[in-house]
Amino acid sequence: MAQERISAAQRSKIRRLATPEEDEAAGKEINVVPFLDIITNVLMFVLATIAVTFTATIDVSQGRPNGIRTPAEATLDLSVIVVGDGFSLKTRGGNVATGCGGAGAGLAIPKRDGLYDFTALRDCASRLKASVPEFSAEHAVTITANPQVPYEVVIATTDALRKSPDGQDMFPDVSFGVMR
Repeated sequence: MAQERISAAQRSKIRRLATPEEDEAAGKEINVVPFLDIITNVLMFVLATIAVTFTATIDVSQGRPNGIRTPAEATLDLSVIVVGDGFSLKTRGGNVATGCGGAGAGLAIPKRDGLYDFTALRDCASRLKASVPEFSAEHAVTITANPQVPYEVVIATTDALRKSPDGQDMFPDVSFGVMR
């Protein structure tokens, strides 16, 4: 038999059919650029719309339980109540009168020109603490505020009571009270 010659097209077809087929997905690379573009855009959107918040902490102690001291002890037991019109101060002896001039009714430190007078509050608390020598060892104060009082005023009240006008520790142990 004579060997028939096959054409170049036939040889190419035989070669193509004889070679094992490659998996189309395995032979190609995946283009990840569009995926990375989407992820970058989403990340930029999240970073641009996130709200940045800063928090600050103030160290305060827990409230002291009632009845921890004996009645014979000389204690100040200072409480400052922040209301819309100013500061009301109370001690173990009763309410502090207007102007911090002894016992009596009314606001001890009223607002001055529509603003809370933190300097007068610091001076009054310092005078009360210095009025009896036994009070000098006391470092606790209770601060209570009406719900309408801004948070910044409560923090400024705390700061005003922590140090005396000469920079000494006055009432560093702050407790917060709740209005009844």
